[in-house]
Amino acid sequence: MSAFHKAQLNRLMIKIADNPILAQNLYFKGGTCAAMSGFLDRLSVDLDFDIKPEADKIKIHQKFYLIFKKLKFEIKSESSKVLQFFLRYPAPPNLRNTLEIDALGEIYKSNIYEPRYLAEIDRIVNCQTIETMFANKLAAVQDRWLKRKRIVGRDIYDIHCFFYRGYSYSPELIKERTSMEPQKYLAWLCKFIDEKLTNQIVDEDLNMLLTHEQFQQIRKTLKQEVLNMLKLKMS
Repeated sequence: MSAFHKAQLNRLMIKIADNPILAQNLYFKGGTCAAMSGFLDRLSVDLDFDIKPEADKIKIHQKFYLIFKKLKFEIKSESSKVLQFFLRYPAPPNLRNTLEIDALGEIYKSNIYEPRYLAEIDRIVNCQTIETMFANKLAAVQDRWLKRKRIVGRDIYDIHCFFYRGYSYSPELIKERTSMEPQKYLAWLCKFIDEKLTNQIVDEDLNMLLTHEQFQQIRKTLKQEVLNMLKLKMS
């Protein structure tokens, strides 16, 4: 990801944080939130939010449109069912010029949020706690597989990073999302990663999200290190 793309993410986040209706009804989450919070050491290219259940989605939709217009972001496409936009912004030749923003209405009861200062944009934003982020990242592996038969290398990398840094996860949220006790789910996850994760998946998904040094250091050891971390948590 170029510095130019990162600047566009920040411009958009500042506009969202400064809009009272969006700031009060959206909860920042996902990889970009984790990176801006200092919890994650990789690049992230899109913006993801939860929406308060009682929020007026039509009004939120209108506010997004106004912000996109002010920033001169073109809407390439959008979902007719949820608040999901695929945007294009003016960029120099050969640089990334697209980003995705999702604001989804499905909030798990066990999710916990907190106001957090994000130095990168000099704003206080309502965000998922690290325990909520970690549990959602663990559960996302199963969720992606059940819905789309897809494995995403960045999910595994983020799990590795959160374990390595000693963060805790919400056991209540894992149980809510997977319908399993946490230890049973970790056992399933361990078996799944062992059987399904390949070097090709790791390489294809992470080579653009890590520095060259990070990528070369982790690409051959990620799978085994994550398996070891999961086994330690299960013991």
